[in-house]
Amino acid sequence: MPPTSKPLRKLGFLTIGLFDGADPRPGHESTLRIIELGERLGFDSAWVRHRHLQYGISSPMAVLAAATQRTSRIHLGTAVIPLGWENPLRLAEDLATVDILSGGRLEPGVSVGPPTHFDRVKDALYPDTAADEDFGHDRVRRLLDFVRGERVTAFSGTEGIEVFSDRVEPHAPGLRARMWYGAGSLRSARWAGENGMNLLTSSVVKAEDAGASPDFAEIQLSHVRTFRAHHPDGDRARVSQGLVVIPTDSATPAQRAKYEEYARSRAPRTTAPQGPARMMFAPDLVGTSEQLAEQLHAHAAFREVDEVAFALPFSFDHEDYVQILHDLATVLGPALGWKPAG
Repeated sequence: MPPTSKPLRKLGFLTIGLFDGADPRPGHESTLRIIELGERLGFDSAWVRHRHLQYGISSPMAVLAAATQRTSRIHLGTAVIPLGWENPLRLAEDLATVDILSGGRLEPGVSVGPPTHFDRVKDALYPDTAADEDFGHDRVRRLLDFVRGERVTAFSGTEGIEVFSDRVEPHAPGLRARMWYGAGSLRSARWAGENGMNLLTSSVVKAEDAGASPDFAEIQLSHVRTFRAHHPDGDRARVSQGLVVIPTDSATPAQRAKYEEYARSRAPRTTAPQGPARMMFAPDLVGTSEQLAEQLHAHAAFREVDEVAFALPFSFDHEDYVQILHDLATVLGPALGWKPAG
């Protein structure tokens, strides 16, 4: 291992949890089985994406609540819950409840901004208040306060036979320290650091300097360093990287061909910033664990982190995910210095 790379301390994976709209149960069951497999293989964490009005997980807290009852050790995360769709008070109750059920294993990741296709959904989502909703960072601050146990109301006590609390119940001690922010820009990375959150950085960043030659790894590195420069914990602040990494060590020839074609089909978007927001996408990494370890050790941002949640491709089959997770845990992880959890 090159001296500039840290041994990988925590290995996780991320899934979108696709399902068939005509028969959604098998897809949800597949997601739960994949999480169970992750625990058996020693992964430190399993993360689910959040998708509204699509054929992916729309209610991660419900899915993770089920996962808490089928696992005992693996940490369970969201990457990420878009807060534009949420009431922070109600979400705080759900997060605390699932954390209690898990025994303190929840790792909630959130982001801000208007809901996707807001003009199309605002009448259903906020029929009376769409024009007044604030989709900025104040929504996160409210959530953090509620999770921390700050007062929600001036009233507490007994009213008849009902007992009321002035904070979110149940209260989940330690949950605030496990709150993550999904950031793809320097501004967001700095905000996350200043507000003492953990940082989720994925395979998408903003190439904000139009005058510079866009390099995904260097842009992501600047986000990691900016975050830590403004975090109270400095270089010890937690960062998790979420690239698409597909090992092929035990893959069949048909699986290898599928994986390579998947990466090829998505490669054009990685060559230059995309759209007016100048979004920069990381190439999907496909190959043997030896090849992947070499590529990751050469990745400027990877060398700065010791936690990852490698993203499983959206459209693969259950058997593909089983093979990928097996190779991540038994071949690539150890090649990166990682040891499976006991």
